[in-house]
Order: sequence, then structure tokens, then C-alpha cells
Amino acid sequence: MFAEASGGGKKQGRRFPLWTRDTARPEGGGRAAPRDAPAPARQWPLISVLSLTGVGLLLTAFDQFRIGCILVGVALLGGAVLRWVLPSVGMLAVRSRFTDMVTYGILGLAIVLLTMMAQPKPWLTIPFLQDTLHFTVR
Repeated sequence: MFAEASGGGKKQGRRFPLWTRDTARPEGGGRAAPRDAPAPARQWPLISVLSLTGVGLLLTAFDQFRIGCILVGVALLGGAVLRWVLPSVGMLAVRSRFTDMVTYGILGLAIVLLTMMAQPKPWLTIPFLQDTLHFTVR
């Protein structure tokens, strides 16, 4: 929004424009490596999270359910840590830093905990979650 200055020129006001024409980049959404580096090097945080997730999905497909799903959860937890530690993470930045960290962290932790509680022979027993499961699946 523009405000008229006393000299007849236009001066930009402090208010946001009525109609936005673009979406702001998320904080930390810049390159993770210099501009002259090849594309994979510029996006190494995203590639590392996706490659660990891919390995986890392959292990899950080849009948290693627990290890594969734990790797998927660890990949999300690693994404949360990368988002917290690095000032610029490339395309791993989707929303604000706080929202990305919370989203990646909660989803990663949930996947790891639920995988460790999977039947048969669970590695972890949390009575509250087991009672909730038995109540909902009657």
C-alpha cells in the first residue's frame, strides 16, 4: 500500500499490501552450499533425509519391518535436528523453523515409538498407549 508524501512522490507505507502477489520463502530456505556447487550439494540436507527414508522403506519392503520403520522415524528426527542446527537447509525448509522442527520431531518420535510397540514381541511397552489401542480396536 502506498501513501502520498507531501512532495507529491509516492512513499511505501509500513502496512502490508492489500493483495499479495507472492509467497515468502521460509526462513532458512536458502541454499545449503554455495551457488556454484552442483544441485545435489546445494540440497544435501533434504537428500540425506530422503535417502535415509528410502533405505528404511526398502528394508520395510524386504521384510525388516521394525528396522525399516525405525530408520524412517530417525530420518524425520534427523530432519528436525538439521532444521534446528543449520541456518540454511534448502528445500528441507517448508514452513517456519519452529513449525518444521515440531512437525518433523513429533512425526519421527511417533513413528519410532509405534514401531517399537508393534506386535508380536514389542520392544517397548507403554501401558497408556496399549490401553488406548485396545479401547479403539475392540
